[in-house]
Amino acid sequence: MRVPGPCAECGARGAARYRCPRCGTAYCSVPCCRTHRERCASDSRRDRERERAGDGQGLPAPQPCPANSPWTVEDILSEEDEQDRVPLQKLKLLGESEELKGLLLNPHLRQLLLTIDQAEDKSSLMRKFMQEPLFVEFADCCLRIVEPPEKENILPE
Repeated sequence: MRVPGPCAECGARGAARYRCPRCGTAYCSVPCCRTHRERCASDSRRDRERERAGDGQGLPAPQPCPANSPWTVEDILSEEDEQDRVPLQKLKLLGESEELKGLLLNPHLRQLLLTIDQAEDKSSLMRKFMQEPLFVEFADCCLRIVEPPEKENILPE
């Protein structure tokens, strides 16, 4: 088992379970992620400006955080989160589902999904949206695709 290191933002020991997909810096929480993301983005901008203008010292500018650096699921999930992991093959099935594509044509559902994506407190918003029948239909469709019901649980017709 990989033991998390210290958080690069708040310094909490053994708490850094997540990594920046740009530069690989470890952090422990959403607030630390936001702090790091702001710093990482501003460092990248400053480095690009310095590189364009030349720093006047003849030294190469430090490399900015590579925006498309490879990251792995292990950077995001710890071993205890492994049970929540969906294999890539099953995720690809979501894109192939005609039923799901049909649901996603609904502008109200699309707005709900955008709202969740852009929200800071996603968990409370998810609890609220799970009261919306359209969102529940979407979630059930996704679950049926990635976790098909077992044959023994299906009633005979």
